[in-house]
Amino acid sequence: MALPLRRPSSEEPQPTAPAKTPPAPATPEPPKPKRLARAISLAIALIIWFIPPPGNLTPQAWHLFAIFAATILSVVIGAFPILTASVFAVAAAVLTGTLTAEEAYDSFANPTIVLIIVAFLVARAVVKSGLGQRLGYRAISWFGKSTLGLSYSIFGVDALISPAFPSNTARSGVLYPLAFSMAEAAGATPDRQDRKRLGKFLMFSGMASLSLSSALWMTAMAGNPLGAEVAKKYGVNIGFGSWLVASVVPTILAMVLVPLVLYKIIKPEVTQMPEAPADARRKLAELGPLTRDQKIVGLTFLGMVVLWALASTLHIDPTAVAFLGLGVMLATNVLTMGDIAKEGDVLATFIWFASLFTLSSQLNKLGFMEYVGDRLASALGGFPVAAAAVVLLVAYILLHYLFVSQTAHLLALFGVFLGVGVKLGASPSILAFQLLFATNYFAAITPQASSANLLFAGSGYLSQGELYRLGVIHTVFCLLLYLVVGTGWLWLVAR
Repeated sequence: MALPLRRPSSEEPQPTAPAKTPPAPATPEPPKPKRLARAISLAIALIIWFIPPPGNLTPQAWHLFAIFAATILSVVIGAFPILTASVFAVAAAVLTGTLTAEEAYDSFANPTIVLIIVAFLVARAVVKSGLGQRLGYRAISWFGKSTLGLSYSIFGVDALISPAFPSNTARSGVLYPLAFSMAEAAGATPDRQDRKRLGKFLMFSGMASLSLSSALWMTAMAGNPLGAEVAKKYGVNIGFGSWLVASVVPTILAMVLVPLVLYKIIKPEVTQMPEAPADARRKLAELGPLTRDQKIVGLTFLGMVVLWALASTLHIDPTAVAFLGLGVMLATNVLTMGDIAKEGDVLATFIWFASLFTLSSQLNKLGFMEYVGDRLASALGGFPVAAAAVVLLVAYILLHYLFVSQTAHLLALFGVFLGVGVKLGASPSILAFQLLFATNYFAAITPQASSANLLFAGSGYLSQGELYRLGVIHTVFCLLLYLVVGTGWLWLVAR
């Protein structure tokens, strides 16, 4: 770090040669493809801005759509990271007078967004304390005798820890080392051809597990509570407990069947791993008994999950429960201010979540979502209600090929598609849950469909072609399962 320059006093010895401060490295220019992408985003914003508003839309609604569309497009085509694009969007909305300052910053105090951010901080304790690693070894000691059992142990650990991790990307940091260690223990390395399919099986099991565990719990993916917030506008009230009741049957069934499907398709070379449980037990023995921090983390998370499940019954605010959990972690020094200071991504997430949620909410308030819904409803007007709902769900999933963020996809499209389905006569609660579940299980449809995929996709075991092929198989299988089993279950518990 450069120190501030000052004039030396006459008593100070003078250097024989003046010290030269090395020049600061020049900030690199963005590559040409990125500059082109930025120019395209700006051009799209200006074109939409100056086109007369269609139908009965107000200029304010149309101008906000121009900003929002350019923001989403800039993320999709890689012009800007999502944080940068969101910051520019809020600034543009206020400086152009499209939104007032109060409207633009309203979501920064939204309890749902605050819940997500506090839960991010609390989840750090699972990794820091080593509780996640311990759970992984325990699962292997129970289920690790076969290759298929190793896959189930990945799904099992993920399902257990996911309600306390609102970030599937953060969970990937727990699951990836677990899956990679399993592959290495079986002698599967990316360059070893006689064991490569085993590595593929375990790596894609991790990706598939993250997508399904996120659908199981309301707090397992950051976009889930935001979707529940949007669903309230259509009379659908979703809490932690009601989400679990709605998701448990189709999602647990998917967690049972998806490893079998992947096992049949990938055909790993090694099918039995008799030494894996013993290795896991040895590592558990090396870890010793539960530490003080692990006990505190385990009990705190258990208490948080119970309180979240009873929140609607006891009229408890879920965000307050998250703050209570964070307070326990801080008071017991399981988490310290130093730990929180390292979580820079949490602040970035807070800013872009709140920014995009503001734009999406204001578009809805200004009638833009209703206008788009009317146009889509007209296009699907001749369809039977059930067929129209399926078309909407399939279109919603296919559009994720254009997105690199599940939450950005949800904020851009969930409200619109739900509104169209409701206009056509679909059950608001059933369609809302189907769209929300899809927002999670389509996370494996492409390597870039979720940042949670990056560690597994970059492991060296899976080629790009294999990732796309397996992603399609996984997503189509889940779509069919949730449509057939999930719809019937939702009809019983959530209609």
